[in-house]
Amino acid sequence: MADPIGPRLYSCYRCRNIVSCHDDIISKSFQSSSGRAFLFSHTMNIILGHKMDRRLITGLHTIANIYCSDCGELLGWKYERAYDDLQKYKEGKFALEKFKIVNENW
Repeated sequence: MADPIGPRLYSCYRCRNIVSCHDDIISKSFQSSSGRAFLFSHTMNIILGHKMDRRLITGLHTIANIYCSDCGELLGWKYERAYDDLQKYKEGKFALEKFKIVNENW
């Protein structure tokens, strides 16, 4: 069987719009209210919602929801601000819920 050509990608589970690259994963051990989430350094083909403060497992953060730019599906959130110094590494990063993304080109 031939190896896939090109980068390993993740896409929206609903419409298959590519939203991130496997190489941009920072952590696979994040948790959302619906299950596991992956933390990415970059995403693409997304729309950001309004910023809001939300208390998450790791404390208070300012986040913006992430939506697929093709179908509008809610895929996760972007960390805009972390109020705890130990959580500052998340700022500017993207959490995508595992069940909302699928592997492409694997």
